[in-house]
Amino acid sequence: MNTVAVICARGGSKGLPNKNLRELNGIPLVAHSIRVAKESKLINRVIVSTDSIEIGAVAKLYGAEVPFIRPEELAKDDSPELDVWKHAVQNVDMDVFVSLPPTAPLRSVKDVDNCINLLLGTDADIVIAVREAVRNPYFNMVTLDKKGYAHVVISSDYYQRQQCPPIFDITTVCYVTQPEYILSAQSVLEGKVKAILVPYERSIDIDTEIDLKIAECLIKER
Repeated sequence: MNTVAVICARGGSKGLPNKNLRELNGIPLVAHSIRVAKESKLINRVIVSTDSIEIGAVAKLYGAEVPFIRPEELAKDDSPELDVWKHAVQNVDMDVFVSLPPTAPLRSVKDVDNCINLLLGTDADIVIAVREAVRNPYFNMVTLDKKGYAHVVISSDYYQRQQCPPIFDITTVCYVTQPEYILSAQSVLEGKVKAILVPYERSIDIDTEIDLKIAECLIKER
């Protein structure tokens, strides 16, 4: 089984400039994904998909392959992630595709391996990682209309959060699927989706300076 970790790390980032090369615990975010991928005994190959020569050089320094430079049209703010995946599987031979975004540097090898094993052990088209949501649309979430009035997202008879159906946030810890699904799908989660549950402290998604500071605190506590 040829299982390939694909780490998608473009050069441009508006929320956190040069995000994929920002350091956490002394190494760039992209290197955290590479490290975990290389530690997994289920992954045969680690590649980085990037449009940046600088990111590519850093990726190679930490042991990943950079078999291609991603086209500019697939490295924009609005470039669909699925199209980036399609480009990767069209350029690299694999049986199992494992996406490990650099924005979730606190993931564990166990999280990655659990996703891979769940895909291989079930009829799922794709496996994702989720965490328990802090807010629940059945209880304490509202929308604001054009006049500024608040309206509940989902009208219900639940009076305590514990009574509400459990809600989960999708994380960027790991996505596992197969090339055939990527090439045929119109959206990432349109097929049979299975999920593993990960704790907050391993699933923080870094998009801002605040996220990076929180990750620094969490990694120091380990």
